[in-house]
Amino acid sequence: MFYDHTKIFVKAGDGGNGSRHFRREKFAPLGGPDGGDGGRGGSVYLEATTNLNTLIDYRYRQHFKAGAGGPGLRQKMHGAKGEDIILPVPRGTIIRDAETNELIADLVEDGQRVMVARGGRGGLGNVHFATSTHQAPQEAQKGEPGEERWIQLELRLIADVGLVGYPNAGKSTLLSVVTAARPKIADYPFTTLSPNLGVVAVGQPGSGDEFGFVLADIPGLIEGAAQGVGLGHEFLRHVQRTRLLIHILDGASFERDPWQDFQTINQELREYDEQLASRPQIVVLNKIDLPEAQERWPALQAQAEKAGYPVFAISAASHQGTDELMQFTAKRLQELRQEDLERSSAAVNAEAPGTILRPQPEDAFNVSKENDVYVVRGKRVERAVSMTDLENEEGMDRLQVTLRRMGVTKALEEAGVQVGDTVRFGKVELYWGE
Repeated sequence: MFYDHTKIFVKAGDGGNGSRHFRREKFAPLGGPDGGDGGRGGSVYLEATTNLNTLIDYRYRQHFKAGAGGPGLRQKMHGAKGEDIILPVPRGTIIRDAETNELIADLVEDGQRVMVARGGRGGLGNVHFATSTHQAPQEAQKGEPGEERWIQLELRLIADVGLVGYPNAGKSTLLSVVTAARPKIADYPFTTLSPNLGVVAVGQPGSGDEFGFVLADIPGLIEGAAQGVGLGHEFLRHVQRTRLLIHILDGASFERDPWQDFQTINQELREYDEQLASRPQIVVLNKIDLPEAQERWPALQAQAEKAGYPVFAISAASHQGTDELMQFTAKRLQELRQEDLERSSAAVNAEAPGTILRPQPEDAFNVSKENDVYVVRGKRVERAVSMTDLENEEGMDRLQVTLRRMGVTKALEEAGVQVGDTVRFGKVELYWGE
């Protein structure tokens, strides 16, 4: 089954808690704290691979959690790091944050990897809190919670050229003729239910002029496809990466006019994505070995050339004209690649120094009031609260000092917080005291 979009939940491992341990060996009479730090939690990665071509593995299993970091140990021993998890996805997978729709990554190269949830930091052991005046600290930090979120995965196949057209126009037959792909072929519409890929080789091997490209056969489109009619609209995303489209027209259809079919499908492409309709196209009249197609060829050729499109007449079933079509496609594709390189080079050379984007300071925060609850948002302050042992008096004292130094206490007081009000830091809620 071809499955090209899904949503999964990823949870990185929490950091391990720091240790509150003291030396008690008889040969160390002064003792002192020796609690080690907790280990960092494992992270969650997505990695592109050529071994997959669908997201079906994530249809039924949608929750993934990395390993938690180990707790700190005595003798200042560090806790074990949590185990990372690496989730394989097909090349061409686009990853977005499900809540904000922010693009996280577009994995197109084999082995390309991106972190989608970072493991939490390990908490500090009590050895870090010893001072000359406080030599036996009972405080140790909790591990930082690992990141968690829902992410959307969308697969867009990576192909150089896409075959588009009405159902039963002969796209799958052409793919089977010019590549080693073996798509299902039958004499009824919507035989192709999922995209098929094949590699076209043009030129003689070893001659120095050989050239190859990936050809994608997209399920047939019909009028209304952009609004969800038929099957092809589900797979239009897979032609968005292509540089060139081959538009296959059925020359033997009694019900429809080939040029009208061409205009209808282009309108559907335009409604789905404006850039798709403006993509370079080659117009191909298929089934030219049949009398009906031969009668229609002169009019179609004139209409296509007048509109500025290269046009070919072929018979995919008898292989008539397919070699010439593929040679022209390869040549046009090479020209488009060269144009892309020149355009990219010109853009780099013409690029003027723009606005320098600086990340927000880590200690930045804001205070708001939501349903009688004061909410403090900020990376550093949320981390400080989440890593504090709220049952430990020394830890709470240190947290109050931290909030005061960061200006959080003053900001809350200016916002009108009163004794007994609830203040939320991330997932932690506290009651405001004296």
